[in-house]
Amino acid sequence: QVQLVESGGGLVQPGGSLRLSCAASGFIFSAISMTWYRQGPGKEREFVASITRGGGTTDYADSVKGRFTISRDNAKNTMYLQMNSLKPEDTAVYYCRLGQGSSYWGQGTQVTVSS
Repeated sequence: QVQLVESGGGLVQPGGSLRLSCAASGFIFSAISMTWYRQGPGKEREFVASITRGGGTTDYADSVKGRFTISRDNAKNTMYLQMNSLKPEDTAVYYCRLGQGSSYWGQGTQVTVSS
């Protein structure tokens, strides 16, 4: 069955960096685009970034452009989100999703940006 497992979250000071991972199994990872979403406290879940199956095309929410980088390693069935220059408003649970419209989500990893 499809499994998506996020890791790498934690507490970081403003201006700091974190790298999230999403380990995938149960499907042909290299054949499907992948997406990161996040849900902040009291907010709706929102799109963060997406990457095509080969990694050649990426897309970002305006709020993270220039600070976050999405990537994937198809040999390791893993997607990444490098987050730099973190701000308190980046505090959220971060989720990976199979594609952009599927019902397959990971369990999420908490990112807290605070001094």
